[in-house]
Amino acid sequence: MRAVYAPRPDGAPDPGEIVWTWVPYEDDPSQGKDRPVLLVGRDGPWLLALQLTSKDHDRDAAQEARAGRRWLDIGSGPWDPRGRPSEVRLNRVVRVAPEAVRREGAVMPEDLFRRVVAAMEQARA
Repeated sequence: MRAVYAPRPDGAPDPGEIVWTWVPYEDDPSQGKDRPVLLVGRDGPWLLALQLTSKDHDRDAAQEARAGRRWLDIGSGPWDPRGRPSEVRLNRVVRVAPEAVRREGAVMPEDLFRRVVAAMEQARA
């Protein structure tokens, strides 16, 4: 997967943007949750995304690592209307249909996007 930063203010979801969509659970893909995701690239007609959470995984980092989950703190931004700090999951890329994006959150600053991509590549190596 090649990550690309390409946000455009055209109303369509683009890599580099944090948007909201339905994300299936890993252990039961028939169920899921509406959550924010960072769009990091494309795969044909699909958008590729990393899920975000406002849960602080620093407190359970060892448990998360044992379960194979890697997180990166990205701070707070306009994607969370309550201003809560967020984390992005680095080692699970989710395919999202562009028409499944329900609302846009914000454009991630390019320097932060590059930091997320570098950490994602390291986590997947």
